[in-house]
Amino acid sequence: MDAKGDARHLTTAEVASRLDIKPETVYAYVSRGLLTKVAAPGRRGSLFREDEVARLARGRRHGGQHTMADIASTISRIEDDQLRYRGHHVADLVTTQPVEAVAGLLWTGDFAASPPQFTAPAELLTTCRAAVAALPANVRLTDRMRVAVTVASASDQWRFDLSPQGVLRTAGILLAVEVDCLGKAHRDSGTLAERLGPSLTDQALPSGLLDATLILLADHGLAISTMAARVAASARVHPYGVVSAGLGALDSQYHGAASTVAYRFLGDAITDPLGAASERLRLGGGLPGFGHLIYRAADPRADLLLAMLRSIPAATPALTAIDTITDQLGAPHTALPNIDLALAVLMHAYRMRPDAGEAIFAVARTIGWIAHTLEEYTEPPMRFRPNRTPVPAP
Repeated sequence: MDAKGDARHLTTAEVASRLDIKPETVYAYVSRGLLTKVAAPGRRGSLFREDEVARLARGRRHGGQHTMADIASTISRIEDDQLRYRGHHVADLVTTQPVEAVAGLLWTGDFAASPPQFTAPAELLTTCRAAVAALPANVRLTDRMRVAVTVASASDQWRFDLSPQGVLRTAGILLAVEVDCLGKAHRDSGTLAERLGPSLTDQALPSGLLDATLILLADHGLAISTMAARVAASARVHPYGVVSAGLGALDSQYHGAASTVAYRFLGDAITDPLGAASERLRLGGGLPGFGHLIYRAADPRADLLLAMLRSIPAATPALTAIDTITDQLGAPHTALPNIDLALAVLMHAYRMRPDAGEAIFAVARTIGWIAHTLEEYTEPPMRFRPNRTPVPAP
């Protein structure tokens, strides 16, 4: 969009001044669809419509001093249908870096000479595994994670060390507990993907493909589970509690469980593509795995993962079903395949558990929650407590 028409436009600095926020927060507003960035021909920088800024200013005055949208984060940015971690295109990261190095980038802002190690004390792992083993066999993977994280928290006397070094130590334990306490075949060494894979499927799963998937899902701005994690961190909850808050918010049909819904839909579609799509439309809902609240033309994470899966023969039945539905039905129903659909294809290609996508999502997003925890600990505590405004009597 060009800066045309009668609307007046403001620069980034003017918007920041008008809303009393940091310039970084202006672009956070763009990522969340609260402001529209307008091209400024012949000049550097971006412009923003004054009427949109005025609307936001009125909303902020009405809602109190702080709003959730006021969070300025440097961890990831979504702009022009592109996702960047600390300024790095995620498309570049999946082809050049392991997830361990990307975790280091998200946590420290730079690639560490030695990527972080995800390990936990042997005694703590034994305690967590015993707790998980006591659960019924049909308990979902993410429920096992929640139990393991809670038991690890109770077993770790250093959980209240909120220094950066303390958080990074706890982060390594958290990720080890999440992946090493899920299945019967435990692996305490190897990469994160190598240790997670056996709990998802009995098939030979390329660790490089799972590694790339974890990178794609590691962070996505202020998603609802990340907001829950940041609110907990604002109260100076320890990292185990922060991750528990994130896992709780992730357990939703609109968020973490979306890949399971897409997986089941795709299972029907592999047998009868048009029949499965027609039934979904008959029931009054959209097609699972298509559409997104933020992306306008393409979900770059889905595009990257689906492109990788195109070269894998086992993914052909699922991809053929998607192509058939897309060719026959078209926009707007199939205009934007999202990451949940790509995860569903991955799950079918390697005969994963129906809840495997949720587990991958939870492990990956734990990396992002830790990054947001470190960032939130540098902010004033309890900053999300809303101001209570008396309601006039009728």
